[in-house]
Amino acid sequence: MTSAPTPLWTPTPERIERSNLTAFTRWLRDTRAVDVPEGDYDALWEWSTTELEPFWVAIWDHYDVQFDGSPEPGLGSRGMPGAQWFPNARVNYAEHIFRGRDAAAPAIHFASESQALASWTWGELEAQTAAIAGGLVRLGVGVGDRVVGYLPNLPETVAAFLACASIGATWSSCSPDFGARTVVDRFAQIKPKVMLAVDGYRYGGRDFDRRETVAGIAEQIAGLEHVVTLSASGWQEGFLNPKRPLTFQRVLFDHPLWVLYSSGTTGLPKAIVQGHGGILLEQLKHHHLHLDAHPGDRVFWFTTTGWMMWNFLVGVLLTGAEIVLFDGNPGHPDLGTLWDLAADAQITTFGTSAAYLAANLKAGIEPAAGRDLSRLKAVGSTGSPLSSDGFRWVYDQLGADTWLFSTSGGTDVCTAFVCGAPTVPVYEGELQVRGLGCAVAAWDEDGHPLVGEVGELVITEPMPSMPVFFWNDAGDARYRESYFDHYPGVWRHGDWIEITDRGTAVIHGRSDSTINRGGIRMGTAEIYAAILSLEEITDALVVDVPREGYEDGWMPLFVTLREGATLDDDLIKRIATRVRTDCSPRHVPNEVHAILEVPRTLSGKILEVPVKRILMGQDPDKALSRGSLANPDALAPFLAMATRIGAAA
Repeated sequence: MTSAPTPLWTPTPERIERSNLTAFTRWLRDTRAVDVPEGDYDALWEWSTTELEPFWVAIWDHYDVQFDGSPEPGLGSRGMPGAQWFPNARVNYAEHIFRGRDAAAPAIHFASESQALASWTWGELEAQTAAIAGGLVRLGVGVGDRVVGYLPNLPETVAAFLACASIGATWSSCSPDFGARTVVDRFAQIKPKVMLAVDGYRYGGRDFDRRETVAGIAEQIAGLEHVVTLSASGWQEGFLNPKRPLTFQRVLFDHPLWVLYSSGTTGLPKAIVQGHGGILLEQLKHHHLHLDAHPGDRVFWFTTTGWMMWNFLVGVLLTGAEIVLFDGNPGHPDLGTLWDLAADAQITTFGTSAAYLAANLKAGIEPAAGRDLSRLKAVGSTGSPLSSDGFRWVYDQLGADTWLFSTSGGTDVCTAFVCGAPTVPVYEGELQVRGLGCAVAAWDEDGHPLVGEVGELVITEPMPSMPVFFWNDAGDARYRESYFDHYPGVWRHGDWIEITDRGTAVIHGRSDSTINRGGIRMGTAEIYAAILSLEEITDALVVDVPREGYEDGWMPLFVTLREGATLDDDLIKRIATRVRTDCSPRHVPNEVHAILEVPRTLSGKILEVPVKRILMGQDPDKALSRGSLANPDALAPFLAMATRIGAAA
């Protein structure tokens, strides 16, 4: 990678001046005597990760966190795992969402396949939140009880979560397209008292009745006392209690706010618990300083309630900005649906996945054609690495003044480790910055930091939003195994990352699915970027399998083909040429196979590691949890191949 490429985008002096990041830097100088040169992001990041406690106390003070008790110490214990943040303070996340809001101002805009664009004011959101909180209290829900939502991405779901948080109960949600087994695997772990569930939803132009599924889920969750239904006409009769005013129960900083879940590719999904205070501080930091959200902005991210980006999006309300929700298939009736929403809702920040942007590129979508996107100033991408072609497509289609920020983080911390910043340039294929307060590094196997080389993504200092614990994890054994076994006392995330000499970052895929050929390691994202540039190929999966007779391992590539395309000798040769040219000659696949679908988790991740384990001969039921798959039938060709390999051996 060159040391000084030409930026695709450089912020104007006006954007820099109005940014929250600039205001915060000046505040640090004026109130904390922090001598960080204005506009020097790297210096600010260095201070934030070395002076860890002063940085997070500054976030606490600058955004005026409301609390009982004492904010001292800010960091009682610095060790990982087990760092103690603000151990003497009591806070409430939902209190900060509603603080100082104009009841008549818009808060949420929403649309779905069955609902035209509509809005809720802050007053309406508060009234609905209060009524749901009153209903939950009447059902006996109190501090520490769990409430789960099997609900779509609707304003009612946002209100239900905030109601739960306001009374000190703990929230967890799954999207209604999750099957019963998958939901039970998640919800049953935390023993909820109440389940809020939709009776049906629409996706891709079809209506799905969920009443039998909900009943089946409820039967399998021990201790569940109440199921409350949300239908097209509203909440189940008698549930809401509009007479109870909205109040906020302040709880310990680490009190469980919500439970998120890992993909569950092996065994039960990890039930990841995050605290009121940790999420509050992280979202105040990220959404103000990195997302640069301001009152009057309209921030959208395409997500479902089963992905951490839903929790992330709700947190944008902390800034006073408005959020935009969409429930349904982003490709129905075509890929222009979300761009129509961007125009109709006057979205200022449009968040989506790298896969969605790639699909738009391949389909020849022109977002600005016939649409007024004049308010759209920023595009965010996450979920997987955004290719260089994806970067160029955004600028070709949406204009040179668009701020495109690619981000990478995880459900584990419900935020991004590497992300955007409104005051620094954007370079093709690169993530702009390491997040403030997030001590990200690339390490080699021996724990030595790397610059300009690919290494393990590690976090060397604690973050407030790291999990408080995993549910039902005696002695934190699974928690430690997940992040701290490889480098004791240091968080290993499981991604390959390259930190450039300019402080930008490139994600190279999962480190446990990295292709290692002749000692040259390469992330699968780079191989996919090369392969998917061929018009005939619509999706791909590649693995590196240790196998007798193959010095570097056996590297099969599996591709799905555009309608009418054939995997013939010519296409296989062009695949080899593209990988050889764009990646390295060592990473040309040994074999190429056509499949109908690439197996993915419910959150859209490619099952590289489980497929690798299956092809190595591991029992499929031990290699993955089938309930975590969005398309279980897609495993069939890999199971058949594993059988053939076993027979040949």
